[in-house]
Amino acid sequence: MIHLLEADSIQLEFNRRKILSSVYVKCETGKITGLLGRNGQGKSCLMNIIYGSLKCEKSVRVNGIAYSKLLERPDLLRFQPQFHFIPGHLSMSRIFNDFQLDFAHFSKWFPEYASKYKSAVGELSGGGQKLMELYAIVKAPALFAMLDEPFTHLSPLHVEKAKDLLLEAKSDKGLLITDHLFRHLTGISDSLYVLANGETHLTKSLDDIEELGYAKL
Repeated sequence: MIHLLEADSIQLEFNRRKILSSVYVKCETGKITGLLGRNGQGKSCLMNIIYGSLKCEKSVRVNGIAYSKLLERPDLLRFQPQFHFIPGHLSMSRIFNDFQLDFAHFSKWFPEYASKYKSAVGELSGGGQKLMELYAIVKAPALFAMLDEPFTHLSPLHVEKAKDLLLEAKSDKGLLITDHLFRHLTGISDSLYVLANGETHLTKSLDDIEELGYAKL
């Protein structure tokens, strides 16, 4: 069965400046949906609105049912924000137990962390912590996962492994991802939105990215 996450009817303003007004985003299970946009266009705001941590006028639906705070429904949606969200004093073993994850599977993907099971999260490097949080969000049970800048602070090798992990994870959930490293995102996305001037544009080809003023390819 295909599950559907949708967001529209969003109105967001800061200091009388309209940030989001004509937005529609759709994410389906079994697919990766990419979200691109220049700094200040509201990508992170949009994700926080969908998650329910930023209040505004909106319509967010899963399978046609409206939710105001999906943050209260981890069975439906998990979210990796830009910043580290797991307290550094917690142990890796605690995190993997809490998220119902298999550390052995994580170690197969990233063997350099195989000896860190009893270590505190804060003992990892910034990139290592980011990688562990990404794994936790995409592998924990949920219909959907959102990731805000998941490739930032990762080494080139880990970026490639993270992309493979995301492609594996989409087999049983829908993924909504934004990242400034757009070439990595365009390479794995099944559909791609560009957010510009408060509106989302579903791209038909990579040429649309340049035409919408996001980047020169």
